[in-house]
Amino acid sequence: MSGMRIGELARCAGVTIKAVRYYESLGLVTPRRLANGYRDYDEDDVRLVREIRALGNLGISAERTRPFLECLAAGHQHADDCPASLAGYRDAIGELTERIEALTARRATLMQHLRQAAHRNGSRIPSPDDEGHTMSDLSQLPADLPVPEDDGGADHLPGLAAPHLHLRSTTGETVAVDALGAGRTVIYLYPLTGRPDVDLPDGWESIPGARGCTTEACDFRDHHQELLAAGAQGVFGLSSQDTPYQSEVVERLGLPFAMLSDPQLSLAAALGLPTFDVDGLTLFKRLTLVVREAVIEHVFYPIFPPNVHAQQVLAWLRDTPAD
Repeated sequence: MSGMRIGELARCAGVTIKAVRYYESLGLVTPRRLANGYRDYDEDDVRLVREIRALGNLGISAERTRPFLECLAAGHQHADDCPASLAGYRDAIGELTERIEALTARRATLMQHLRQAAHRNGSRIPSPDDEGHTMSDLSQLPADLPVPEDDGGADHLPGLAAPHLHLRSTTGETVAVDALGAGRTVIYLYPLTGRPDVDLPDGWESIPGARGCTTEACDFRDHHQELLAAGAQGVFGLSSQDTPYQSEVVERLGLPFAMLSDPQLSLAAALGLPTFDVDGLTLFKRLTLVVREAVIEHVFYPIFPPNVHAQQVLAWLRDTPAD
């Protein structure tokens, strides 16, 4: 292939005419001049321009491609067969490493600012259309929240023995599910508590029973002492999130009780608890167990609305005194 004009070269190499002219201005491509003054290109020029484009896709600027092009001009099969080309790779990698480190540090700083702002704002997060400075409040439920249906997923639970499982608590201790004591212990299971610095799964509010974990936690917080006075010897929240995630929620919401972490959903496996999948996660469906003397005495399922569920548990405790 010879006798090409600049437009044909650009098409063959997959670049623009403007790019070819820029490469010429850098001295990377040197066309022959015909008697009429037109530029004339051949296959070697196509190869050079393609190499510049390929290196550009790797993040190596046209200005830094000269060692690679000289390697080709020296007759080597590949543009990186020469020591100078390898040095060019190392230089590009070093620059990328510096940029990555700088971006990582910047990201860490932004995350710190986000967490600090989220902590100051409690459970309030900016809405996507923040132009009017409106806020979406996790402590409030949408008016059109879908109601979960009773699918019978908890019908088998009353009367079952609590399994022999040890779950990590936000207090730093482990809690044995089958050794909670002789009195009544309330364990409310929830899918995922929203945090201001973490995005919820897509479509979260459209999943029946998903939204409302913050409101449920706050209701148990606000009625904690009444629950104890009504006969509960303890209250725990339980989810599949890890302990550091839960600890942030406990601190931010000021919860007077501990959260239990079950990332492997071992309790669900042991008891056949209902779960659901979203965004690649398997999460507990919202339900509450009342455990007494290592036996499940009562189950609340489904739960709605979650923002008054602690009051529902409180009413049951008062109406069902322990023998």
